[in-house]
Amino acid sequence: MRYAWDAAAGVAESSPQAPAVVLQGVTKTYPGDVQALHGVSLTVQRGTFLAVMGPSGSGKSTLMHCAAGLDTPTNGRVFVDGTEIGTLSETARTELRRDSVGFVFQSYNLVPSLSIEDNITLPLRLAGRTPDREWVRGLVERVGIGERLSHRPAELSGGQQQRVAIARALAARPAVVFADEPTGALDLRTGREVLALLRDMVDTLGQTVVMVTHDPAAAARADLATVMADGRVVDTFVQATAAELAAAVTKLETE
Repeated sequence: MRYAWDAAAGVAESSPQAPAVVLQGVTKTYPGDVQALHGVSLTVQRGTFLAVMGPSGSGKSTLMHCAAGLDTPTNGRVFVDGTEIGTLSETARTELRRDSVGFVFQSYNLVPSLSIEDNITLPLRLAGRTPDREWVRGLVERVGIGERLSHRPAELSGGQQQRVAIARALAARPAVVFADEPTGALDLRTGREVLALLRDMVDTLGQTVVMVTHDPAAAARADLATVMADGRVVDTFVQATAAELAAAVTKLETE
């Protein structure tokens, strides 16, 4: 066991560095008095792979959106890479997401008309930054798409496109990568390969990854697995097995 978890404070202690992500008493209420999050506090240390699980409607996607700065909490505070998101203008928030946050989605979100190389470097070029060619070259070799850079997304398999999305997410050297059901559109074997790749990025590059998933087998690849229900964090497991996580979610679904 490499991590100590303070369930009351919602803090995983693994590194002396400042945390990559901190949520303090975050609530989110939508029109019609629909409360998606109820006072969630959570800290993700750098170099940690955190999985967020829970039944449908538990608030896990809302948690990710608030933590990534894609949505604004109704109450509470969110810090990314040491900066409080709520104090920023919309322009500054966009810049923070661009510089400090990477995203990997189930649907890949690649631009069909661009080459794979241009898809990977697009966020940097939109930000007016010159891509670090050595870093990008190392990423594409690590994710196994080095021979596909001149291709278009439609010429790649789903697993290859997700590898491109991972390289794109890492190109700016973000403080944290948020992965939303990254294996949801993939077959079992390819999904395992993508999870192994995310695990490798944490272990060898020290990358911080927060992954939302419904799959206990996927969550078992993480260092920590937070289980949500009714907009609250109800349990957190350290290096749990898929069976343990499946049982925890099944229990919530039947209560």
